Amino acid sequence: MSKSTSGPVSEFLRHQYRHFNAATLIDAADGYSAHLGNNGKMMITLAGAMSTAELGISLAEMIRQDKVQIITCTGANLEEDIFNLVAHDFYERVPHYRDLTADDEQALLDRHMNRVTDTCIPEMEAMRRIEKVVLDEWMAADKKGERLFPHEFMYRILKNGQLDGSYQIDPKNSWMIAAAEKNLPMIVPGWEDSTLGNMYAGHCIAGDVKNVHTVRTGIEYMMELAEWYTNNAKDDSTIGFFQIGGGIAGDFPICVVPMLHQDLQRDNVPVWGYFCQISDSTTSYGSYSGAVPNEKITWGKLAVDTPKFIVESDASIVAPLIFALVLGW
Repeated sequence: MSKSTSGPVSEFLRHQYRHFNAATLIDAADGYSAHLGNNGKMMITLAGAMSTAELGISLAEMIRQDKVQIITCTGANLEEDIFNLVAHDFYERVPHYRDLTADDEQALLDRHMNRVTDTCIPEMEAMRRIEKVVLDEWMAADKKGERLFPHEFMYRILKNGQLDGSYQIDPKNSWMIAAAEKNLPMIVPGWEDSTLGNMYAGHCIAGDVKNVHTVRTGIEYMMELAEWYTNNAKDDSTIGFFQIGGGIAGDFPICVVPMLHQDLQRDNVPVWGYFCQISDSTTSYGSYSGAVPNEKITWGKLAVDTPKFIVESDASIVAPLIFALVLGW
C-alpha cells in the first residue's frame, strides 16, 4: 500500500498508533493515499460543526493539493467556515460548557452568542454580516432570473472581493476559499436546515426575493451529483467516500450509486471505490450512522472488495490526523 512522505506528525503517528482505533486511523489514511495513487478521486463529506472546529486549517491544504475532488457538506458547514473567516476575533470559547446552567445559556442568548459545544458564534459580527452580503446576491440573481446553488452564491461572494477587508484569519486556513479558488464541485443537501437557509426563507416570505427557486436545492443537487459521478467514476478511476460524522452529509450522496443502478438502470457505473467513516456513533441496532460498512453492500453502495474503514472516535481529533498523514506532514 502506497504511503505519503513523512513529516514529524506522520512519523509520530506511525510509531505510536499501532492498535485499535489508532491502528484503523493509519490504515484508513494509507487506504486514502492508495486510492488516489490508483487514479481514484475522493469525496469528503462534512457533518456536525467541523467548520466551527476549524477543520479548514488542514482541509484547505487537502483541497489545494488535489487530495479531494468533491465535497458534500451540510449548510451549516458551508456557512460556518465563512462566519469564522470574518468574525473569528469575536468568537468566544467556553471551556466549562458542561457546567452551564439554563440561566447561563440565556445570558449567552441575550448577548447574541450562539453556542456550539465550547464555541460561541457571534450573531451580529458573523451571521448578520454574511446575511447582508449574500442577500444582495440573492436579490440581484432574483431580478435577473438567475438560479444558483447555495455554494455557488458563497463562491461568488468570496471571489468578488466583498469580504476581503473583513478577514480575521489567515485565508489559507479557510477551506471555502480554497474550494472557491479551485471551483471545487460541491453538494449541500438540506441547505434549508441552516442559518442562511432560514434567513433565505424569511426574505422570501418578506418579498425581498420573489422567486423561492432562485436558490437551487435538494433534488437538483442529486441530479448534479448523478451527472458528476457518471462522468468521473470509471473502472480505472473510482470515487472514494470519506465520511466525517453521520446524518445527511453522508446519507444523501452515498445513495447516488444505487440510484444510478436501480432507478436509472445504468450499466458500467462502478460503486464507491473506498469507504471510511469517522463517527462516535458506535455499532448499534437500527442506527444508520452506527451501521458497519458491510451493511452498505446490501444497498448497492459498496462492493465486497471495497476497502472499508470505520474509526469510532472524535472527528475533530481524527480527521486532521488522517489529513496530516495523507499530506505527509
